[in-house]
Amino acid sequence: MKVSIIGMGAVGTEIVGNLINLTDISEIVAVDRDRAKAEAEMWDFAHTTAFTYSKNPLLTVGDYPDTAASDIVVVTAGTQLKAGQTRGDLVSANAVIVRNILAKVQAYSPNAILIMVTNPVDVLAWVAVRHCGWPRERVISAGTVIDSARFLRILSDHVGIDPKNIFGYVLGEHGSTSFIPWSICNVCGLDLDTYCQDNAITPVDREQIHHQVLEAGFEIFRRKGNTNHGIAASVFRIIRAIETNEHSVLPVGALLDGEYETRDVVISVPCVVGRSGIERVLSYTLAAEELAEFRRSEGHLRELAVRAEQALAAAPAVGS
Repeated sequence: MKVSIIGMGAVGTEIVGNLINLTDISEIVAVDRDRAKAEAEMWDFAHTTAFTYSKNPLLTVGDYPDTAASDIVVVTAGTQLKAGQTRGDLVSANAVIVRNILAKVQAYSPNAILIMVTNPVDVLAWVAVRHCGWPRERVISAGTVIDSARFLRILSDHVGIDPKNIFGYVLGEHGSTSFIPWSICNVCGLDLDTYCQDNAITPVDREQIHHQVLEAGFEIFRRKGNTNHGIAASVFRIIRAIETNEHSVLPVGALLDGEYETRDVVISVPCVVGRSGIERVLSYTLAAEELAEFRRSEGHLRELAVRAEQALAAAPAVGS
């Protein structure tokens, strides 16, 4: 399997590291405006391959022609968050950047599965389908996979259980309007309140945990200037599900077409992910208050999509 990474910043670079050490990927191609730095990163990674026991992939730094026939293309390039900004503040600039990137990607890898990481990730995945013509099943927003991982870790710290023994998701936008559907969360098969009651654990402050999840990325950003380990691990998890055709259920952003009575918006819901991309959008019956939160998130994403449309209409397309 050939994977191309567009953008070798902190996230793109860490994704490469995960792919080298943990998968049987045959080739990794890096494309970045700063070619010298990208080459240095790949040389550095090449010097680790004598010590790893996964497949020794071909490591390439190049331009879009080198990405030809990629099975997966991961897009991390774009304007990055600055202090005081929200992900939505990036929509106008990054919609144009991503449209131009995808026009080049499409020329060489029209059958690739796209994994969108650039923020605001859900709206840019929507741009990939609506403005670049990719089939919806082959466009995956990294969505709330990272938010869900943060949630499971925060909750595991409260109940004292390995996060892999907790089931739950963060759904909706990867951003301020995300929500936790507590009605489908459980610990070792028990609903959260029952687990805490039966095991003499202080009841969970659900509002506080949601606040911690929302603030986790921004707190990391404030302290070190970026977030890379968690999001790279989340993208790797998606790639692994594709590579091994796992049929794993992940809370990724998908373009909905009637599911949850919603159309023409990319939003994170539980999806079956396998070799062909998003194989199925799963249906969950959400509690009334959870459905209201879903609609709030949907409305916000539609507002951002309008801003993306305006930016794209004002900017010339690549090659024009």
